Amino acid sequence: MQPTPRTIPSRLAKRAQYDDQTVYSILDEALFCTVSCVINGQPFSLPTAFVRYENVLYLHGSVGSHFIREIEKGIPVCITVMLTDALVVAKSAFHHSVNYRSVVLFSSAEKIESYEQKAEVLKWVTEKMVPNSWEYLRPMTESEVKKTTVLGFKIEEASAKIRTGMPIDDEEDTALPIWSGLIPLGSGRGTPIADDFSKNVPLPEHLRHLQ
Repeated sequence: MQPTPRTIPSRLAKRAQYDDQTVYSILDEALFCTVSCVINGQPFSLPTAFVRYENVLYLHGSVGSHFIREIEKGIPVCITVMLTDALVVAKSAFHHSVNYRSVVLFSSAEKIESYEQKAEVLKWVTEKMVPNSWEYLRPMTESEVKKTTVLGFKIEEASAKIRTGMPIDDEEDTALPIWSGLIPLGSGRGTPIADDFSKNVPLPEHLRHLQ
């Protein structure tokens, strides 16, 4: 991807990266994104699940969703993702920061009309949320697929921005007897908890090794 005026950060531009591999890796690890746009002069943002396949980001929603019905028209949207890896604790509050990996993407929706492609995207989303679960679940019905809108966004104008490493304190503060360093932030899936209808149902193999 080539930098554009919209994808070059106004601050710390040296942290920006534009190669496909970096952008895709962040999108593939993140489970949720935020889609923002302006509708009739009013700003809107929607946090939602998504999946990437090749150079397209896909999301889905109810055919009755006002937000989905508006963005399916192809209006410009900004899609953002952020993964937080650690809190960066400096010797002064001014230099506190966060180690993170983020993506900002500008695109417009292309509505997926093909029933087969819609069903395939819904499978991809499901497998991303809960890996290896699609074949275990009750098959999705034709009615459920038809009640769902699937939108694709080409990943052509995007940038990643990444911060790593320790705090960057002012030189005169480095000798102060104040603790500084990183507080790692955990990520991953916890131990599954059964609902009342599954107390006696064995935990399936694909849920035993979630992380």
